[in-house]
Amino acid sequence: MNKKELNEIKKNFNEDCGFFVINSFLSAFIDPEKKVKYKVCKPHSIIPDEEREVIMDSLKKVLTGTIGKHLVEYEFPLESYEEGKAQKILFDLVESKMKNEELIDAFLEKITSSIDYAASFTILTAHCTYSIMKKNRNDDIDLDRTTEEYNFIVTAVCPANTNDIGLFYDEETGTISKKANTEMVISKIPTDGFMYPVFSDRSPDVNHVMYFSKKADKPNISIIENVLDCVFVMSAENEKARFQQVLNAVCTDELNYHVITQVNEKIREVVDLSKNETEPAKLNDKQLKHILSDAGVSEEKLQALEPAYQQIVGDVGLTASNLTDNRTVVATPDVTINIKKDAASRLRTSSIEGRNCLIIDLDDPNIVVNGLPAVLK
Repeated sequence: MNKKELNEIKKNFNEDCGFFVINSFLSAFIDPEKKVKYKVCKPHSIIPDEEREVIMDSLKKVLTGTIGKHLVEYEFPLESYEEGKAQKILFDLVESKMKNEELIDAFLEKITSSIDYAASFTILTAHCTYSIMKKNRNDDIDLDRTTEEYNFIVTAVCPANTNDIGLFYDEETGTISKKANTEMVISKIPTDGFMYPVFSDRSPDVNHVMYFSKKADKPNISIIENVLDCVFVMSAENEKARFQQVLNAVCTDELNYHVITQVNEKIREVVDLSKNETEPAKLNDKQLKHILSDAGVSEEKLQALEPAYQQIVGDVGLTASNLTDNRTVVATPDVTINIKKDAASRLRTSSIEGRNCLIIDLDDPNIVVNGLPAVLK
């Protein structure tokens, strides 16, 4: 499922869209002991407007974020279609349009028995149908061709807790006092979620599932491996960490300010050139070698790149957008400098009177210190 296909679903995931229908909603509350305290599955049409709006907001969040960071597509292993496995459970749930009580119970059991979650949470799931309008060679809707139905579910995992709402004013007694709150407040923003089946080549792909994580650097691996029965792949944070390991192993004493900022700039160029592509740009060891060479790393050091890359990363490519920083951050034990992405060249390193120094070129001599204009001397 690429960026273009995701955007098509996001655009049409709307009750006002004539090609999109929500058939039913499932809501379930799970306590810290992983017991289902409440569940209900209702037709979309009988849910009150205000409640439906909140549920839709949460489910839409599962389709947001960057592919490869917040959204990662996973392929089911072959055995996952066996009875009791994730793909079989999800496939049957979609086929039944969430009208089978036993399938709903099996779905919730799979989640509650496998998920690693420290507190109470709520499961929100919608069964949806999207009518896929066929397109012609010019990528325009062809009204003369028959449509295909894409049935899928979107699930949001939303944390729940009792918020301390502090003092309140009582109109009847005319007093202010502390309110004891025992109601569980369900967050509108899910921490995790998934969509099945994925929308690939404008058709359902039942062999893949899209996992969503609110925090790209902290995915809930228990959902990926135990709920969805998939093999966890590197998160954006892990990709960046391994990339930095490669640089440290290869460049060593040549890894100076100029090299680091130039590598960051070269990778950003790769990302910018691919921003209109459907698939995120990937970097392998050969492409990285070219980037490091352009940044000034010596040929002697580059000879160590391929074995270091294979040992640390393996045969897979690294997602280019996960390796770059929008800001350059220079940190010492006492000073931290944040530099915008287009201003990295204004900072230089130098040795003055035997001391290592950072020098900032100022195009504008006007500076502000703690909110006050300062005079340069």
